Amino acid sequence: MFKKQFMVALVASVLSSAAFADVHGHDVERADHTAEGPACKGYGPQTPRDIDSKRGENKLTFSLAPDYQQMNLCNIHFHVNAEHKAKEFSIHAEGEHGHDAGYQCSMSKHLTAAELAPTAEPVCPSEHGPLKPGDTIEVHWVHSSAPVVPGPTLFACLSDNVKNPDLRVESQVFTLVNDPNALDFNSFDYHGKVVNGYQQADGIPSNTGKPVLFAGSTTGPKYSDQACSPLQVTWSVRPTCAKLDINSVAKWCKGNAFKEDHAHGVRKLVTEPALLSEIK
Repeated sequence: MFKKQFMVALVASVLSSAAFADVHGHDVERADHTAEGPACKGYGPQTPRDIDSKRGENKLTFSLAPDYQQMNLCNIHFHVNAEHKAKEFSIHAEGEHGHDAGYQCSMSKHLTAAELAPTAEPVCPSEHGPLKPGDTIEVHWVHSSAPVVPGPTLFACLSDNVKNPDLRVESQVFTLVNDPNALDFNSFDYHGKVVNGYQQADGIPSNTGKPVLFAGSTTGPKYSDQACSPLQVTWSVRPTCAKLDINSVAKWCKGNAFKEDHAHGVRKLVTEPALLSEIK
């Protein structure tokens, strides 16, 4: 009983801190990736990672979360460039002052002039600048085992009754194109859909390869190899990119259930084996 109460209190403390809001909220979008030093110790497996590499030596384990269809959708947000790396999104993106800024899709270098045509107005502007055709984004559909409904930030993944829920993220990397015939972000949004009692997105891509499933953590620019995330997350990352109409993303940023209006920053890719789980 003491152990259970301690774990609930610990998780609640972490989740109620400003640092948690920084992960996917609107408080911190920058990280000092220039900091060097020994990798943090005593933490569970970290994210993001190269999903083509199965290697991982982290000794802390936890049970993977159920299928997302047996959990409640609690949040949708996206990052500018892919946080993860795979064969189809492995072009290194350089950010401000030479900092790591994630990865771009290979297909982004082979778009037509029409697909790259400028938009009529800035799309989802932020401190990173507005999104533009040809950019890569990684979308995260966050799910919780708690009895919750979707809402702003990852605080929506908690409830008064369940403060240490299983967390699962379905991830898809997109290339943005100025093409109304490309995928519409609205079809992947949330509009009150409930299936078998679980809150669900209107859709999640199912034709971009078999998702790579692994144990990891929350992401975002606050964290690094020297400042690890303490939260346990099951990840399901699709290995190929898809084209997404940038105009549909612009519309989404102007109003959605999650109060998201811009792309979040990325965490530098984790490559230290001691900070990664083995992909089975």
